[in-house]
Amino acid sequence: MRDDLYETKAPKQTVSITVNSDLYAKAKRSGINVSQVAEQAVADAYSKKRREMIAAEIQQDLAALDDYATRHGDFAELVRAHY
Repeated sequence: MRDDLYETKAPKQTVSITVNSDLYAKAKRSGINVSQVAEQAVADAYSKKRREMIAAEIQQDLAALDDYATRHGDFAELVRAHY
């Protein structure tokens, strides 16, 4: 089962962000929901950061596994030899 990136039904929170006033005015006149776009941009950035953190954790785990194999021998080979 895959974890949701974030709780989509969580209550909204008012925050303050700073954007170019001309860009904001043009976006608003064009019918762009700036809050929705900002929320999606934050979700995308968080998703990317989360993927990077998970990839770094996997690399760390693989390095630990390699270190174990170097010190104690390959675990799979140890199991095969035992059984």
